Amino acid sequence: MTRSASPRLLVETREIDPVDDLLTFASAAHPLVWQRRGEGMVGIGAAVALHSDGWDESLAERWRDLAATAEVDDTVGIPGTGLVGFGALTFDRASSRPSSITVPASIIGRRDGRSWLTTVRTADEPAPRPAPTAYGPHWSATLGPGAQAPADYVGSVREAIATISTGAVSKVVLARDLAGTVPAGSDLRRLVRSLASGYPDTWAFAVDGLIGASPETLVTVEDGTVTARVLAGTAARGADPDADAAASLALATSTKDQDEHQFAVRSVLESLRSHTSALRSSEQPFTLKLPNVWHLATDVEGRLADAASALDLVAALHPTAAVAGTPTAAAIATIARLEPFDRGRYAGPVGWIDAAGDGEWAIALRCAQFDAPDAAGTVPLTAYAGAGIVAASDPEAELLETRVKFRPIVDALA
Repeated sequence: MTRSASPRLLVETREIDPVDDLLTFASAAHPLVWQRRGEGMVGIGAAVALHSDGWDESLAERWRDLAATAEVDDTVGIPGTGLVGFGALTFDRASSRPSSITVPASIIGRRDGRSWLTTVRTADEPAPRPAPTAYGPHWSATLGPGAQAPADYVGSVREAIATISTGAVSKVVLARDLAGTVPAGSDLRRLVRSLASGYPDTWAFAVDGLIGASPETLVTVEDGTVTARVLAGTAARGADPDADAAASLALATSTKDQDEHQFAVRSVLESLRSHTSALRSSEQPFTLKLPNVWHLATDVEGRLADAASALDLVAALHPTAAVAGTPTAAAIATIARLEPFDRGRYAGPVGWIDAAGDGEWAIALRCAQFDAPDAAGTVPLTAYAGAGIVAASDPEAELLETRVKFRPIVDALA
C-alpha cells in the first residue's frame, strides 16, 4: 500500500453563476469528471491524492482521517459540495494497477439548477481560480485486438461453462479487451462529451485516466438513504420498433437471463444487509432501455443503520455477481485463470465521496483506461467489455454480447 502525505485542507464552496458546459473547465489531457444528464462535477488539479496498491478498506479509513482534519466552509450544502474526492478502484484487490482517490484543487459543479465552485488549498496556498478553455480539434483512436482474440474468448467461455458444470461456480463474468492509441495532444474531454451526449442516462466519468459511461450504480449514500441499481442480463436493441419490442420481451422472459440477474440481486442484498435497515428491492426486474442494449434491472433501497461511509459500502459490495460471478471467491479464481490480462480498474468502483461519507459510486463499465504517452508521444489505451456466463450460455452469443457492449466506447473513440 502506498500512502501520500495528507496536509490539513481549507475547503470553501460558494454558489456561482450558472455553468452551461462543465467539461470546458476540465483538463484536456487529464479530465476529472462525474456527470449524468448534464449535471455533476469536474475537478481541476490535485490538492491531495490517496493511492493504494490494488485496494483495501484502509482507503476508507484514510479518507476519514483526511476529512476529519479538513476545515470546510460550504454555504451551498447540496450533494457534491464541500470536500469531495474522486475515486477509481481496481476490480481485483491484488491488481498491479493502483487505486486512487483524488481531491481536486478546485471543483465546478451543477445540480438542480444551481452551480458552485469549491476550492481546496492548504494554509500557505492561494485559492485556485479555474477558467474554461475551448475544446481541441476532433481526433480518432486506432483500435485493434488486445491480449485475447475473439476466437480465444469463445474458448474461454467454453472453459467457463465446463467449470460451471462441475458445480465449482454458478456464474462467472468473463471480459475481453481491445488495445489502441490516440494521437499526442488529444483533447480527451471530447471522448467524455461524446459518451455523455450519446448515453445521457449513464454515469459519464473520467478519473485518473479511466474514461467511460456506466449504466450501473454500485451504491449511492445520501443523508442516510442507501440506493443501488443492479444490472445483469443483456440483449441487443432491435433494428426497428417491432424487433426492439421482441428483443425486450425475449430478455424479460429468458430463464437464462433471469437466473443470471437473480444471482446479482442476491449478492447485493446480502452485502448491504449488515449495514442497512428496511432494505428492499422490487420482486421482478424491469427492462432498462439504453441506446444500444436492453438490460434487466432491479433497484434496491434501504436506510443506513450504522456509521458506514459510501466507501465502506463499496468495500462490502464489490465485486458483485454482476461483474464477477458467484460464489465470489471461485468466480474470481476462474477469471484469473481464463482472462489473460489484469483488468485494472475495469469493472471496479468509480465515483466520489464527501466529508460526511456520502457519495455516488458506479461500476466502471463501457470504459477505456488511458496511460502515459509512449516514446512516440501517442497515448495508449485499453478498452474492456464482458458477459455473464451461466450453465445455459452459448459461447458465440456471449461474444456477440461483448461486441454490443463495446459499441459505446468504440463509437466514441472513433
